[in-house]
Amino acid sequence: RQRAGKQKVRTLHPIIILIEGPMPRPKKARPIDASSEAAVVLPPRRSRRIAGRPDAAFDDLGVDVLALIHGFLGPFDIMRSRLCRKLRRAATTTTVPPTNFTVNSVQKHNAMRAMATALPNLQEINLHDMEYGHRFVDGEDPDESMTAATANETIHDINIITNFRKLRELHVHTHSSMNGRYPFLFNFQLLQKFTMFGCFNLKWDLSMLEGMPLLKELHCYNNKFLTGNINSLRELKDTLEKVIISLCPDVEGNFNDLADFPSLVKLELSLTSVSGDIRKIGEKDFLKLEHLGLPDTVCGGREYEFHRISDVPEVMHSIHHLRKRVLGFAEGWTWSLSELSPDFYHFNNLRASDLDDVPFFVAMVQVGSRLGWRWENDASDQHCEMNWLDPEPEKESSDYTLELQAMQEKIDLYRGFQQPPTEAEYNRIQNMRGLY
Repeated sequence: RQRAGKQKVRTLHPIIILIEGPMPRPKKARPIDASSEAAVVLPPRRSRRIAGRPDAAFDDLGVDVLALIHGFLGPFDIMRSRLCRKLRRAATTTTVPPTNFTVNSVQKHNAMRAMATALPNLQEINLHDMEYGHRFVDGEDPDESMTAATANETIHDINIITNFRKLRELHVHTHSSMNGRYPFLFNFQLLQKFTMFGCFNLKWDLSMLEGMPLLKELHCYNNKFLTGNINSLRELKDTLEKVIISLCPDVEGNFNDLADFPSLVKLELSLTSVSGDIRKIGEKDFLKLEHLGLPDTVCGGREYEFHRISDVPEVMHSIHHLRKRVLGFAEGWTWSLSELSPDFYHFNNLRASDLDDVPFFVAMVQVGSRLGWRWENDASDQHCEMNWLDPEPEKESSDYTLELQAMQEKIDLYRGFQQPPTEAEYNRIQNMRGLY
């Protein structure tokens, strides 16, 4: 502070106070009642013990512990972590969880070759077509024309897949890279999911699946050389949960042979040669089924052609009964009368356009919550009266009444007919329309 032009400086001197005797101790915390609002639950202290020892180092970890740690990694991460002998030993005993390991190139094939000894407990492999100019070695009984067409391509070994004895999932999507029979693909005792998709030149039979006693899911799509009878699946009766065989024309048998499979929830057999009859499904058959797809070779299957008009009501009632157990069964399906049926019209000089109005097709129709079926023409613009499967609702809603009225108003040529008219009746109807 300046005062009268003079500066006065004040100096601060520190004061040190010495206290004789011991330093005072902090007060001991009083216990808090656990039921009081002040009580705080502290998280438990995490143990720092590894392999049974506190503060263990890497050298203290056993191979079994390292294998458990590897079990949380993907196959490529495990391969990169193999930095010493102990880690390499641990990798060979690691059960690698299912992961999308896809062999679709030379690089991935080389990786599979390395894993065959480094990671023999791999649980999932996906085999796809390799890049242009590369394919897998031919199997037994190959297609000679295919072999000649690919003679200049580089061949790669596929037998190394047999080293993976703990496979749980095997998915094969090879359109052209595999040719012939490969019996070793069907000898995995622990396999649970097996897929064959679009394998145009791979030859196999359903009976070969007996080498997979724990199989739960079978997916087969568009396999031209797949053969066999679905009755052979009875070897897997106690384990199968899903059977999807589609676009495999040489698969045959009776689908009713699988009716007592205790765990079967999905059965899809579309576009196969499987036969059977929906009317033979009993109350104790297919108890757990949630999806059922049947080809036109099964009586009542999708696009089935009836031999007689009189067969239709019983089949429709069987379908309706099954729909109560299998939600959405036969939804969107249609059926028709076979041209070989004695009930079919056979006019002289018949043209295709002459049958445009003939109600030789069957469709299920739902009005509100009420289900029924009817005969109709191919375009669905001419149809017969409804054949109801459900009773009329006790309390009719306005929507149901309006929808039913609108449907009845559309009945034109075949009003009063519950089924297609006879040929004589049809001629009379057409004469009345002035077409003849």
